[in-house]
Amino acid sequence: MYSFRAKPYTLHFRFGAGTSRGVLTQKHGWLIKLTDPSSPGRSGIGECSLIPGLSPDLPEDIESLIRVFEKEGIEPQMFINSHAAQFPAMAFALEMALASLERLGSMKLFPSRFTEGHMGIPINGLVWMGSIEEMKARIRDKIEQGYHTIKLKVGALNFDDELALIREIRAHYSPTDISLRLDANGAFGTDEALEKLERLSQFHIHSIEQPIRAGQPEEMARICCHNPIPVALDEELIAVPDGQMQTLLENIRPQYIILKPSLLGGLKRSAQWIDHAQKLDIGWWVTSALESNVGLSAISQWTATLNNPLPQGLGTGQLYNNNFKSPLHIREAQLWHDPQIHWEIPF
Repeated sequence: MYSFRAKPYTLHFRFGAGTSRGVLTQKHGWLIKLTDPSSPGRSGIGECSLIPGLSPDLPEDIESLIRVFEKEGIEPQMFINSHAAQFPAMAFALEMALASLERLGSMKLFPSRFTEGHMGIPINGLVWMGSIEEMKARIRDKIEQGYHTIKLKVGALNFDDELALIREIRAHYSPTDISLRLDANGAFGTDEALEKLERLSQFHIHSIEQPIRAGQPEEMARICCHNPIPVALDEELIAVPDGQMQTLLENIRPQYIILKPSLLGGLKRSAQWIDHAQKLDIGWWVTSALESNVGLSAISQWTATLNNPLPQGLGTGQLYNNNFKSPLHIREAQLWHDPQIHWEIPF
């Protein structure tokens, strides 16, 4: 039985981060610490990060788990094996802490050329929803920073206005200059999705994440089959039991899947999704899900070992004005890990 401690934190966004589900200004979560019973001086740190309205883990359930674990201890691997789909954020936190323990408490969980500072991970530049003028300014900033893959959140504004914004981008940047990814967060209705995708397709869109809300596999399969724009599943993968992963992909046949370990139950379950996708010739990339630098570091270190050439979605660490100081930084549209910079985690 491992001893367990948790410390809550609140991260503050630099700006209101808009999605079709609303605007985020704060992000609450917990840092956790596991201590090896056979070596009380050794401990490992993980992060339990929730997205309100999206994470299967409810805050009150996490608080209850924390009280039990702090009082009674925990067998982390047993919890991960049995509860990863139900409590994916806690499972990922425990998996991260175990990996840190194995590295004698180090935050270098998966040593590679990335953790040694010799390799960066190409990432997309994420443009959050805002007014059209705000989004134009953010797009200009991302392009000036050297991004060649831009991801736009869509679905909350007037669709014709969003279409005009994308048209303006394409008037200045060809598909070879800038690859455009869209994320609708399930905002389109099933009766309008194909028509909207047809209108968007004239602008050579790389892919669109979750055009309709999750839980409508037949409608999603129909959209993927017609395929005016390649579709990437995101929310559709959340809380899917192990035995139903391949069936879901076989039935829907998306062009891509998006892997968010905090929402899928950790790195091992994300790797299972990759295995199922590759058998069906479905592409994939990894995306962080509003974690602090602690969770982002674990995800990026793991991603670096996968050798996926597509730009990943690993840039959210810059969203906050009070993030934990870490070796992570972005340079020339790539995420880098500087081993000369030390962590500052108040735990």
